[in-house]
Amino acid sequence: MPSTTETIHTVSELTQAARLLLENHLSNIWVQGEVSNLSRPSSGHLYFSLKDAKAQIRCALFQNRAWLFRESLRNGQHVLMRGRVSLYEPRGDFQVIVEYLEEAGIGALRQAYDELRLRLEQEGLFALERKQPLPCFPQRIGVITSPSGAAFRDVLTTLRRRFPSLPVLLYPVPVQGAGAGERIAQTIRKASGQRSCDTLLLVRGGGSLEDLWAFNEESVARAIVACTIPLVTGIGHETDVTIADFAADQRAATPTAAAELASPDRLEWLNQIRLLNERLARGLHHRLDTQHQRLNELARRLDRLHPRQRLHNHAQRLDELDQRLLTATRQRLQMATQRLQSLSAHLHALSPLATLNRGYAIARRHPKGEILRRADQASVGGTVDILLGEGHLYCEIQAISALDST
Repeated sequence: MPSTTETIHTVSELTQAARLLLENHLSNIWVQGEVSNLSRPSSGHLYFSLKDAKAQIRCALFQNRAWLFRESLRNGQHVLMRGRVSLYEPRGDFQVIVEYLEEAGIGALRQAYDELRLRLEQEGLFALERKQPLPCFPQRIGVITSPSGAAFRDVLTTLRRRFPSLPVLLYPVPVQGAGAGERIAQTIRKASGQRSCDTLLLVRGGGSLEDLWAFNEESVARAIVACTIPLVTGIGHETDVTIADFAADQRAATPTAAAELASPDRLEWLNQIRLLNERLARGLHHRLDTQHQRLNELARRLDRLHPRQRLHNHAQRLDELDQRLLTATRQRLQMATQRLQSLSAHLHALSPLATLNRGYAIARRHPKGEILRRADQASVGGTVDILLGEGHLYCEIQAISALDST
């Protein structure tokens, strides 16, 4: 018998307590197994058992989610499901309430893919600012892939078509299977250290998620991020996106597209060079025409401003001024001559010499030359110089006769 201090539970209380305990501690779990005893009642719910070699558990997928899987779910199918552990109280059955379900294998890989992508993205490994630009004219392209795969042949065909002289260096690696991811990462690090090329292509053909899983490994992503050479991925088909694609400097949809992205198009560049050459020729001709016109204009201006022309103008002006000066001098000299003649005639008319020519004479005391105006200025025995109209007379005074002033 239980003691009076112990609690006695009813069956309902026990099953309820068990349900709450399970739901509180196992509220979000992932379980993988094989579907069996699948039931599709008219309610729209799905009921089945999930088993492995040693045990099984009842599962319930209610109608609000079951419609997504009603046609695809089948007995014997291996699935991966997420849900919460609970207890069906009316029968005391231990069961899982399913919230999400997908085929096993792919679902686990997809979850691992999403978790790794999110973690690396949060670390900044996929940031755009760390991406390296591709060279316009690579000197050599390195290809990391399987040498026997179609991807390598597609890359070679594309490169020969676009730029036949571009050297290609193959880095052979396995592209799927155990250890492939680590081999790819090692090869990327090796190519980065050798720097024997200036662009890397990481390529392989299409396949399932499992086939491409080597390109979803963390070691490959980190090797790509650490690579000092610009790297382009071309993995699978357009719909296939791997972790390596996020880490790469550029991602192409296919190996062929990766080769096109990394290589210049010879025909396109030749056409571009031709167009640039034509533009250059037109520009040079236009420039030469413009400079020729400018040269002609400067030559005309120089001719107008040349000192020779100014000297000619000044010489002509000088000749004109010289002629004017000569003419003015002659006129001035002629006028002066005429005035001199006039003044000379007038002076001559007033000159004592003209009076002498009319019969008068001038007496001057000899030898002083003092003009005698009165007789008493001379003395008897003195000598006087008589100036006549023509010639001189030297006379000795013998007598003086003074005129009566009255």
